[in-house]
Amino acid sequence: MATNILRGVHDVVGYIDSRPGIRGRAGIIWWLALGGLFLDAFSNSALSAGLGPMTRDMELTPTQVAILTSMASWVALAFNPIGGWLADRFGRIPPLLVAKVLALAGAGIAAWAPTFELVVAGRFFVGAAYGIDFAIAMALLAEFTPARFKSRLNTWQGIWYTAVCSNLLLAIMFYNWNVGDAIWRYAVGAAGVVALVLFILQATFMVESPTWLARKERLERAAQSMTKIYKEQFTAAPVEDRVPVVNLASKGVRNVALIFRGTYLPRTVLAATVQMAQSIQYFAVGWYLPIISIAIFGEGDFVLATLGTLVFNVFGIIGGFSSSFIAGKLGLRRASAIGFGAVFAMLVVLGLFFDSMPLWLAFIVPSLFILFHSGGPGANGKSLSTLSFRSELRAGANGIIGAIGSLGAALGLMVFPLLKEQLGLGTTFLILALVPLTACIICSVIKWEPSRALVSPDEETDAPQFADDAEPVAVR
Repeated sequence: MATNILRGVHDVVGYIDSRPGIRGRAGIIWWLALGGLFLDAFSNSALSAGLGPMTRDMELTPTQVAILTSMASWVALAFNPIGGWLADRFGRIPPLLVAKVLALAGAGIAAWAPTFELVVAGRFFVGAAYGIDFAIAMALLAEFTPARFKSRLNTWQGIWYTAVCSNLLLAIMFYNWNVGDAIWRYAVGAAGVVALVLFILQATFMVESPTWLARKERLERAAQSMTKIYKEQFTAAPVEDRVPVVNLASKGVRNVALIFRGTYLPRTVLAATVQMAQSIQYFAVGWYLPIISIAIFGEGDFVLATLGTLVFNVFGIIGGFSSSFIAGKLGLRRASAIGFGAVFAMLVVLGLFFDSMPLWLAFIVPSLFILFHSGGPGANGKSLSTLSFRSELRAGANGIIGAIGSLGAALGLMVFPLLKEQLGLGTTFLILALVPLTACIICSVIKWEPSRALVSPDEETDAPQFADDAEPVAVR
């Protein structure tokens, strides 16, 4: 068997980019990383599916609902950058496994909690797991994806809505078990089962990212990883023949400053805008769809309201899995701008006609909201962040931008129940419509497009920008 000699990070990246697809052990790792994002969505939506029964079961006030639903996002706000730092310092795999342990602990505590305070404590652990996992999983996916398939990173959005729909189906099953208002405990506990299964699978099959190892000048370990993953023989070149790593960001937490200057600044602003705005609009509207469905279809039929929410989220699966194709055709930035514009229109329609819409339109408008969100900005915030920075900055940048997204999620989760209580649903939708409108304008002004340009591993912070119609460069 021929031996592949690795002289530096360019050889690792070049080999991965030459692959005709994401198959074999690389494919298993890729899907297991997406499995972590499935868990994040499953854990987040577990509370959403049973929020109505939980509110009655624990006699929660609107303020308590706002605190409880936003807790995981506030915690993720802190743990996103912590997860990014851990991944850039210690590797991708160990923090991913820690995240599964935290998710399991959070699910167990919340499911068995006798008091509101203990449910909040359980959601703390869920938020920590969410913050760590999302920052790292997207970076890992990017490092196992050949450059010409980079738009496939948007697959995570389809996975997200698949998890949400799975939760809703489980909620209907638990409801038929006649468990009453304790249904939310079963939904939250199911997330713990998913976390345990995923921990076992990730611990068994995942291999450290060879791109990250090579950027850290650990070529021997990079060669071992490549051999395990691709079933070919790889070996590190002798020290004198190696290509040194150029512009290595090796200042630990201070690397974060690099994404706020030079060529990276507009990329950071664009990715952060998309991330924050899509989080606000999803977690203020999409996450509360079970509550909105009850308002539309009435409190008397839990199954009908849940089925309505399921229909809405099926459109999320369609949009999420289509987002890779859409981004490939339009570019991540343009797809985000168009998606935000369409979401703005749907929120205005909901705001103006919520009380007077016929039933069929009450199904269609929220469904289109989810479709436009998931097919555009919902998927693109993470992908914009992941594809705009070189390897040793990637997880850290994802952590910072993910924290901004978590801030948006926390604000959305807190604002919706409070505005709904004070102003009603219609006015709440109109106020929230300002978010996608603002994001659409920013996406139209900043022209950076990572799907039309490749990020060099040696890129300087004052490297030239690439607009939508630029030709891709040869390396990333």
